[in-house]
Amino acid sequence: MTVTVVYDALGRRFEVKHPPQRIVSLVPSLTEWVFTIGLGARVVAVTDYCIEPAAALVGVPRIRGTKNPDRSRIVALHPDLVIADQEENRERDVQALTAAGIPVYVTAIRSVTDVPLQFEQLAAVLGATAQAAPGLAALRQALNTTDWRLTRRIPTLAFIWRDPWMAVGAATYAGDLLERCGAENLGRRLPGRYPRAPLEEFMRLQPEVILLPDEPYAFSRRDFDAFEPYSDAPAVRNGHIALCSGMALTWPGLRAITALRTIAALITHNAHNGDAFGLTP
Repeated sequence: MTVTVVYDALGRRFEVKHPPQRIVSLVPSLTEWVFTIGLGARVVAVTDYCIEPAAALVGVPRIRGTKNPDRSRIVALHPDLVIADQEENRERDVQALTAAGIPVYVTAIRSVTDVPLQFEQLAAVLGATAQAAPGLAALRQALNTTDWRLTRRIPTLAFIWRDPWMAVGAATYAGDLLERCGAENLGRRLPGRYPRAPLEEFMRLQPEVILLPDEPYAFSRRDFDAFEPYSDAPAVRNGHIALCSGMALTWPGLRAITALRTIAALITHNAHNGDAFGLTP
């Protein structure tokens, strides 16, 4: 019998004798990827926030949210693997499921380059190295061809919540994506991976571009009004406030192949063309 030894992002050792056949995913982006590589039939439950691929997830049991999974129901499903993420899920849930005898594989995605590395390891656990290889190769190619020849990085704020206002900060997947797309991520100047502060404090950073994703907070054009008092900030004065896809910005995975282009286009459009985005408060 061939035994594959793999370590998750927390350094925990996994001995894989047989590919898992009953998988519970606690991470929306990982749920999408598992289906993308053709293992959807093995998924026996997902969270309420696992929404892609929408058609394939119809009828798949739900076990509440990423931060409050129904542990007793998960145990009753007898999974042979639970997939979790250090940021998305709580340590107490991982520990409780592990104590119940269920293997829990944990990722910890802090940058775009973490994706091919950690997904490749997870693919080995799933017995799906061959299925995962083409997508991960395409992602590596996209990373290798990212244009770093920038004369200037664009001071950018990407918010993820309001009331309280929160932005993308340091040591985050979204923050790394922003910088790969030509941004100077101003959120790094405030403490915390996802700093929270009054909007006035964020606007003192003088962003030239403001991105408002549609998740986890569903920003819309109605939220542009909140920036009107800060017309001294270049982004507000020049109308460089843009709505963007929250999945593109915050979901680690193969979406990065496209996100590296689409987010870059939003950030650098003004620098290259001297135009506004056409989205003004």
